[in-house]
Amino acid sequence: MTPAFHEAPGLFDDEATPVAVAGRMPSYISDHRKRLRARFSDGGAVAMPDYELLELLLFRSIPRQDVKPLARLLLDTFGDLNRVVTAPAARLTAVKGVGETVAQDLKILEAVAQRMMRARVMHRPVLSSWDALLDYCHTAMAHRETEQFRVLFLDRKNVLIADEEQAQGTVDHVPVYPREVMKRALELNASAIIVVHNHPLGDPTPSQSDIAMTVQIQDAGQVLGVTLHDHLIIGKERELSFRASGYL
Repeated sequence: MTPAFHEAPGLFDDEATPVAVAGRMPSYISDHRKRLRARFSDGGAVAMPDYELLELLLFRSIPRQDVKPLARLLLDTFGDLNRVVTAPAARLTAVKGVGETVAQDLKILEAVAQRMMRARVMHRPVLSSWDALLDYCHTAMAHRETEQFRVLFLDRKNVLIADEEQAQGTVDHVPVYPREVMKRALELNASAIIVVHNHPLGDPTPSQSDIAMTVQIQDAGQVLGVTLHDHLIIGKERELSFRASGYL
């Protein structure tokens, strides 16, 4: 029988707020939590499997019960820790044992991770932080369930000055309007852009419509003096660069 999980208040709530859960935490659960926390404090996350890291996260959301079964269920459902954290809230709460508190805490973690990755690339020259840029794009887009189109705007020194989502679409299509891309580039006084979109089905190979759209953006940029440096397609496991692959 699957245990019922009683959630604590969310991360934004007062840590001291009492949780109305009947009974005390069994000693074996308390001891297990102490051991996991000690292992993390002593050796960090390197030697810990995904399910144990997820347990550590769930300790705060579900304070008085064994969360190992839920951690394993989440990993079995979504595949790995990254996909758990980036899963839409509606899909998370569809998993037995996951309520609004767990889902919100995981989405807060996702937002923090994206902010940290973004901070590594914003206001820095793109060419000298290319790997960090790819890491950020993967963190933000690789596990989305629908296509997203975003534009990275660069100044004349190729410093990233803005990163904006331009459109969202379906699982295999996103509407892109080159005129709107260039309009925004001119508003930001950008000298160059990198466009990025994801393929939720996993394979980053460009479609004919991807190639045609890229040519349209490049042509519009040439008229207005805005250089298209690259078009990145983010797949589940890898990315494709139009520049490196010879499409630009």
